[in-house]
Amino acid sequence: MKHALICGVIFAAIATAAFARPPEGIKSQNLQNCLDQVGNCDRSLLTTTQAKQVATLQHDQNLWTCLNGDADCNQSMLTPTEAKDVVESNRRQNLLTCETMPSLCNTSQLSLAEAKVVARIQKDQNLANCETGTGTCDTSLLTPDQAAEVNKLKHEENILSCETGVDLCDDSLLTSAQAATVKAMQQQRNLIACRSGDGFCDTSLLSPSQAKQIAAEQSTRNGLACAAGDDVCDQSLLSVQHSAHSRKPSS
Repeated sequence: MKHALICGVIFAAIATAAFARPPEGIKSQNLQNCLDQVGNCDRSLLTTTQAKQVATLQHDQNLWTCLNGDADCNQSMLTPTEAKDVVESNRRQNLLTCETMPSLCNTSQLSLAEAKVVARIQKDQNLANCETGTGTCDTSLLTPDQAAEVNKLKHEENILSCETGVDLCDDSLLTSAQAATVKAMQQQRNLIACRSGDGFCDTSLLSPSQAKQIAAEQSTRNGLACAAGDDVCDQSLLSVQHSAHSRKPSS
């Protein structure tokens, strides 16, 4: 009887331990949660080796996050040496930002020497913006000579815009001589557009002789298009051409 009682106690203890031990599936999922740092990570379910490996991995991942200046950085997990490295890394990243993207620059992190370099870069970039008409141009940052040069470039760019038919042309900025030159070039460009059949043809800019010449050339192109079976053929113009030819006196 006593032997049976002892066996029963031992069996009960073994059974209780077996039921208390979490299934392997739960352990695996818990390990995955710890590795991914999502969900619930129960460190008591990790082996001693796993706990050390997870702690090392999380430490390294946090260090990488801090070095990249991410908001998720946990400074409390850094060693004093790592904290210094992170500060230096963030300082260098800010310096790069100041030199390439001034609007995002934190000037409070710059040394006096760095601030001077960044200010010079920003002035050079502003001058380039003013000269090319791209980005933001702050004329207050220009020297008198730079401002004069920028105005000269803008005037030259406007003349070219007018001469080439760009919509940015401002006729009011042209001198009388420049306006005359631009008008002549516009008329020549319009004549070519009319003759080629490409682009916009403004017949109001044509002289009577030019208008007659263009009409004849358009008639010829339409005849060729109709003969070729092209979709641009205008049959109504063919009947007009035929009537015109039939009215010509015979020699």
